[in-house]
Amino acid sequence: MVLVYAESQDGKYKKSALEAVTFAKKTAEVLGSACKAVVVGQAEGTASLGKYGASEIIQLNGLDHFDSQTFAKAISKVAQDEGAKVVIVADSSTGKSLLGRLAVRLDAGSVSAVNQIPTADGSVLKVKKNVFSGKAVAEYSIQSDVKVFSLSGNSLKPEETGADAAIREVSAEANSRVNVIEVNKQQGNVAPLPEAELVVSAGRGMKGPENWGIIEELAKELGATTACSRPVADTGWRPHHEHVGQTGVAIKPNLYIAAGISGAIQHLAGVNSSKCIVVINKDPEAPFFKAADYGICADLFEVVPRITEALKKAKG
Repeated sequence: MVLVYAESQDGKYKKSALEAVTFAKKTAEVLGSACKAVVVGQAEGTASLGKYGASEIIQLNGLDHFDSQTFAKAISKVAQDEGAKVVIVADSSTGKSLLGRLAVRLDAGSVSAVNQIPTADGSVLKVKKNVFSGKAVAEYSIQSDVKVFSLSGNSLKPEETGADAAIREVSAEANSRVNVIEVNKQQGNVAPLPEAELVVSAGRGMKGPENWGIIEELAKELGATTACSRPVADTGWRPHHEHVGQTGVAIKPNLYIAAGISGAIQHLAGVNSSKCIVVINKDPEAPFFKAADYGICADLFEVVPRITEALKKAKG
């Protein structure tokens, strides 16, 4: 059996959760087994996870806030009780903090950020992931009895192939040693960077944080997530969680717009999996143009507002 943890936020299931359930269903088909989902607490549309492949949803109650130790203990117990041979989480910040703990508790081999459906060779599962900043693909053979994977965001589209599934409620032991002092909620409906399909990013060409309004306005019109280069985050112009690149967040959106970013190799390493890259830079020698699908060699302070206005007119 394949068990997948479907992550929710603010009472709604994240897109990464639907991707993970779809991935788990396809993995279960490879193994000729069933797929079950485990969720924590109440969220809208829990039964609809069955549409993406879960034959049953196990709802854990009693866990008030996320703590990786407590969640790993609860999820691993469900995996053991259900006899799961594969456990899958999304490669989100939550999934990353759970992956190793689950592997230890289940005495399992683990691979993070897989991006293709596994293949089976007897009891051995083979999975693939990008390595060396996306320049190569590595294949891992997992021989342990239980396997734990995290699924890289935007690796496959959620697919509705079934119907609503039954929900079974289970009480989880809440023994967290973490005291929550403050909870900072993300504003609006903007997707976090690892899950974003549309991203608008900018660099030092913005000249200062006071000019960032034109980037935020463009992102708002597109429904995109904002990002930045490392020098921008290091100087405090933007928060560090917006930093994309080799030492920041690796992303692969459908559209990545980069304004005022030269395109150093460290930045490219984190964004080169984007399906379409649009570069806006007034320097014709900017290395980013070599990686771009579309390039605009002009002043970003003229181009970005004009794109925003064109979007507004198109919507109107």
